[in-house]
Amino acid sequence: MFDGLARSLALLSNYIAGFAETTILVVELALASILVSWACGLAASLAQESRSRALDRLARFYIWFVRGTPTLIQIFIVYFGLPQFGLRLSPYVAGVLALGVNSGAFVAEILRSGLNAVPKHQRESARALGMRWLPEMWLVVLPQVLRVTLPSLTNEAITLLKNTSLLSAITVMELTLFSQMAIARTFRPFEFYIAAALIYLALTTVLAAGASALERRWALPR
Repeated sequence: MFDGLARSLALLSNYIAGFAETTILVVELALASILVSWACGLAASLAQESRSRALDRLARFYIWFVRGTPTLIQIFIVYFGLPQFGLRLSPYVAGVLALGVNSGAFVAEILRSGLNAVPKHQRESARALGMRWLPEMWLVVLPQVLRVTLPSLTNEAITLLKNTSLLSAITVMELTLFSQMAIARTFRPFEFYIAAALIYLALTTVLAAGASALERRWALPR
């Protein structure tokens, strides 16, 4: 047993540099996609809050379509479908855009629930003080929404981070595709898939720990 473990570790040691490089790429992909998802989610949630029926319907269609179709299909639509309309994106950009737009629909619902949780009298008080809509949202409403929705946003961010593995389907050389290529050379799937799983586990654990620290910092005094 220990001999087998030693051989597995010796095999993986030859690929440490590749694992490190692709792990950094996973982090970059996740961070960029999270920013896109928050932008899309905030825009969609505010559109539903607006008085414009057209914006509300557009946001609802976006959320309905994205939540009802597989993430992998959406990645294919962005990478393989958009070039038919003259918009050709690199695998990296297409992956970030697809994952960000996908996650944005779920973020929109999370933020909408947070907006509904803010007491109406606080908005009324902000308007009574002469605040316009943008300062009211930025200074009064959104800080409270973020505090309420942070656990749900963290769960969505973790899901998005794990979904970066789907970008191997459009030739993004991230952790999963690197592992598959290493397996094709060595015919040792167990070691490389376990290594990839442990790296993803470490990344999601760090993300969850960071979010928990923010929750404790922003917690309301009892």
